[in-house]
Amino acid sequence: MSLAARIVGLFVAGLLLAYGLASLAWLHERREAMGRMMTTYLGRDVATAVAVLERLPEAERAGWLPKLARANYRYELGAAPADFAPSETASALAQAIGQELGAARVRAYGARPDGELVFALKLADGAPLTLRAPPPRLMLSGATLALLAIQIVVLALCGAAAVRLATRPLRRLADAAGRLGDNPATAPLDEAGPREVAAAARAFNAMQARIAGHLRERAQILAAITHDLQTPLTRMRLRSELLADDEARDKLMADIDEMRGLVAEGLHYAASAHAAEEAPQAVDLIALLDGLACDAQDAGQAVSFEAPASLPPVMTRPRALRRIVGNLLDNAVKFAGAAELVVTPGDAVLRIAVLDRGPGIPTAQLQAALQPFVRLEASRNRDSGGTGLGLAIAQRLAQALGATLELLPREGGGLEARLSLAR
Repeated sequence: MSLAARIVGLFVAGLLLAYGLASLAWLHERREAMGRMMTTYLGRDVATAVAVLERLPEAERAGWLPKLARANYRYELGAAPADFAPSETASALAQAIGQELGAARVRAYGARPDGELVFALKLADGAPLTLRAPPPRLMLSGATLALLAIQIVVLALCGAAAVRLATRPLRRLADAAGRLGDNPATAPLDEAGPREVAAAARAFNAMQARIAGHLRERAQILAAITHDLQTPLTRMRLRSELLADDEARDKLMADIDEMRGLVAEGLHYAASAHAAEEAPQAVDLIALLDGLACDAQDAGQAVSFEAPASLPPVMTRPRALRRIVGNLLDNAVKFAGAAELVVTPGDAVLRIAVLDRGPGIPTAQLQAALQPFVRLEASRNRDSGGTGLGLAIAQRLAQALGATLELLPREGGGLEARLSLAR
């Protein structure tokens, strides 16, 4: 659950609790007020009704009972039922009635099991009269409940808007951090807005500038070291050719070639830090990949290419894409002797897969294989060559393209290197 949803939920729960407690307090106060009012007027009203009945002939009294009844109590001729028990409310009302009629005229009173209040009264001629009052129930009206619901909804919407306004800078900061991981040269955050938001944006932009500076410095150092190594390596190669011992000369030349390969890969790795500076353009992906496969075949490598007959142009950085796929093909051919280049179009993602039937990579080490200077002894032997930078360069270039590079075990043995491009 998001932070905004949690805050809104807590806010709404607090509103409901506050309104519930306020409503209970209001109902309690209103119940007490109604009790006081009922105690005040009930005795007088009952005395008036009894006086009317006493002045009527006995035969006409039953016809007047509906006229004397009220919304919250009624009269019955005859003795009161005996199934009632003492009640504080009934006692208070009986005292008020007794003050108007006389205590002797109130023979009994109490509350029935269903809550109804019963008062056994006596007319002047001794005839029994029963006063029944339903249990007092105080409830909120439908209009009041609707008004409360509207208030809660309005306050909840205002709270949700406030929470969204407060958490929007967090989302912007999270998005910027994600973009920074893919491309350190991404545009800085807008520093406008409230004081706290502007301060956070300035701090993030300063951090981004420092990271970009450190990366540039690291790339420059690596490029300078690898570039400066080329001159002494060239001198060493020339001097090695003058050695009379053929075996020693061949071994030394092999070591020098390996060092030159490492230097070249170091230069490519340093250059990959600036891949995002290449301008994107519309590319005929089928033609680009077919050219790579044909170049590999012309070089004597067993590379096959499988793709749809046609694809719409794809916006990408062509030099970076060529380097990625070229590194993956070289890696597959080096360790498996052959490679399959397969293009699979999708609605949102275009997948470019390089498959081989080589020794593969253990599942636990698939992520490590994408790190620079990592060569896995269990699956990729040093004797087969490699500097440990080919896949790392491909991974960095994929980030510059906004793509995803994955290494997956292939069913039946081997490795699948899958590049996923957003359409």
